Amino acid sequence: MHKRNQLSRGYYLACSLLLAGGLFLAGSRLEAQTGIGIRKADQALMERREDSLKNLSRAIVQHSESAGRMRADSLFVRTLVRALLVPQSFYYPFDSLNISKLYAPDSTFRIFTWQVKKDEYVLWQKGAIQLRTSDGSLKLIPLHDVSMFTARGLDSARTTNNWIGAIYYRIIMKEFQGKKYYTLLGFDDFSVASNKKWMDVLHFDAQGKPVFGGSNMISFKEDSVRRPGQARYSIEYKKEARAFFNYDPELDMIIVDHLISETDEPEKKDTYIPDGDYEAFKWQNGQWVHVNKLFSQMQADGDFPRDAMILDDAGNVDERKLEEQSRRNIERAQKEGKIEKPATKKPTAPAKKIPVKKN
Repeated sequence: MHKRNQLSRGYYLACSLLLAGGLFLAGSRLEAQTGIGIRKADQALMERREDSLKNLSRAIVQHSESAGRMRADSLFVRTLVRALLVPQSFYYPFDSLNISKLYAPDSTFRIFTWQVKKDEYVLWQKGAIQLRTSDGSLKLIPLHDVSMFTARGLDSARTTNNWIGAIYYRIIMKEFQGKKYYTLLGFDDFSVASNKKWMDVLHFDAQGKPVFGGSNMISFKEDSVRRPGQARYSIEYKKEARAFFNYDPELDMIIVDHLISETDEPEKKDTYIPDGDYEAFKWQNGQWVHVNKLFSQMQADGDFPRDAMILDDAGNVDERKLEEQSRRNIERAQKEGKIEKPATKKPTAPAKKIPVKKN
């Protein structure tokens, strides 16, 4: 199945939200916590390379010709690798780059993701995982997107060589039986008429190699209508729609807009829009377990959020305001007793980590 690769508003929105939401975490904060950072002698070199990378990252998206975008991507990858070869580069934030850059909550790795347009109908995501090393040397693992070559993206665990690509905007770390799992939420500019959002769970095997997804990592065992477990989860929805799909730390759940076909054609995913209900996923015994209906906040006629509440002056969707509206809905439902507030957990000793702001 081919995916659209164009200069879409959705892609710009995804990148701008990541920048605006503060999810590209500052390397200076990590340095302050660890006492490790780039030597002053290397700082100027990194800044020069970041300046080159900034221009290339924009050309990957903005160049009008396919050859120019492909050339920019090739130069970007080579320049990024050269920059990352500088000792302790893990702590350099690359704030100005027009790509996604996310640190794991425990600071053990960071992941870069972006997308490249080949022609009017084909795109693929690019990515790499940089592991933190004790001596500051580079350990970089490239990610190879094969999602446009498979119709079964939900069915199995995957390696870095057959990754289901996405532009990641959130990492949530969980543990089960002493093993760490990193849930990745990502955006996919999927087709001419629709977008996707993905939830994939990353862990590292006994050899330290990344594994994406896993058998029954996504469970529907509590649904009234049973469904088989999945290795990962995605939603697909109309291009012009905006679907909420993010983690709420207070509820300790991943909350997802419930989608329906606006034309009563459920086989056509490009007609799907939010209907005001919410689904969710809760972490339970090493799985994300589906909650079929978190709550239903059906507003009276005339009481729906005005466009001005979620659009900026340029007419673009403001996902921060959309998220705030969703949070207000959740709080209202809690007050009305439609959902329970999470139980207060006994505090544990804080681990060193990078602060994460909400997008």
